[in-house]
Amino acid sequence: MADSTAPTRAWLVSGAVVGLAAVAAALATGLWVLTAVPIGLLFGFFLQKGDLCGASAISEVVLFRDRRKLFGLWVAIVTSMVVFAALDLLGLVKLSPKPLTWLNVSIGGVIFGAGTVFAGGCVSGCLYKSGAGNLNSMAALVGIPFGVALIKTGPLTALNKAMRAHVVKAADGGSVTLSSVTGMPYWGLALAIAIATVLFVLFRRRPDRPSGVRVREGPGVMQRLLFRRWRPWQAGLAIGLLGGLAWLSSAASGRNYALGVTGGVHQVGALAFVSQPKHVYRPAPPAPAKTEAASATGTSAKASPPRQKIVWWLVALVTSLTAGALIAAKASGDAALLPRPPGQTMVAFGGGILVGLGAGIAHGCVVGNIISGIGMLSVGTMLFAVFTVLANWAATYLYLMGGWPGSRAAP
Repeated sequence: MADSTAPTRAWLVSGAVVGLAAVAAALATGLWVLTAVPIGLLFGFFLQKGDLCGASAISEVVLFRDRRKLFGLWVAIVTSMVVFAALDLLGLVKLSPKPLTWLNVSIGGVIFGAGTVFAGGCVSGCLYKSGAGNLNSMAALVGIPFGVALIKTGPLTALNKAMRAHVVKAADGGSVTLSSVTGMPYWGLALAIAIATVLFVLFRRRPDRPSGVRVREGPGVMQRLLFRRWRPWQAGLAIGLLGGLAWLSSAASGRNYALGVTGGVHQVGALAFVSQPKHVYRPAPPAPAKTEAASATGTSAKASPPRQKIVWWLVALVTSLTAGALIAAKASGDAALLPRPPGQTMVAFGGGILVGLGAGIAHGCVVGNIISGIGMLSVGTMLFAVFTVLANWAATYLYLMGGWPGSRAAP
């Protein structure tokens, strides 16, 4: 009898081969930016397995009274905290919490949160859902770079710069974090939050079966991991652990931050329009010291106009993320190019523009601001999360739950 899982296994093997080949090439050449490929593949695989879209996690709380995905998102945040604290204590990374630019995170959070409902997903959600064949997500994914470009290089650039001038700083001049507010060390807060989360789960846990009843064995562990759907908290745990590897890979490629996808989506779109970009794929060399003559006169070489950066770690991450989601969808039998009503697709495209605009203003999305940002206890990203959640809930009620006549749409 022919093995019906052979095509699926071929997708899994192909993904593993590509990921391992990228790691081998990085080891051989020292181009650590290549390690973004296996990280992106795993990231997309985990997102698809848990169906862990940040927008869905938030909206399903009011739409279906279901908090499982939201808890999965919290698990990703807390796991990231613990991993980041360990890397910081070991001296492997330098924490880079985002600043409290209160105008940006509040206005951007509102636009972003509402946009995710119309788009049917956040930035990472649109990426992995596109890999599974969701046409609305593909349309939204086309709109996202346009929205980011409006604020990064388009007519709203000056407005963005003006808003970013309104920044609240900690006493030492750095970013405002829970550590700077409370005076407690980062690792201590991360550990306390992790312990509180574990205790909450233990006290809330309900036994699924009477004690002493033997459960019949099902598929093996590898069978479940590769071919079955995951619970959201399992995907969140995997994403949090991956965040540590992502940061090490990113730092070795000239970008000192953990997981983030908005910049990558924008830069993939910018590749078609930017003529002379500044390519970033390894750490920048030390800045040259001023000459004695320049120091004496206070002059230096004429500065060249700034060029748009193309951070190849981000580009490789988002492109391989979609491929990883496709592999996971193939393995679970969820990959299908499903037709959608044209009206919904147009709304999704417009929602994508809003998502990109909001993420551009707030300098991040669910991954960069909420998972990685709150993972570093940045107060600015916490404020972004609050406005994102409230705007998402309002848009969910108005658009998906029939808050205005004729507005009901399929989630």
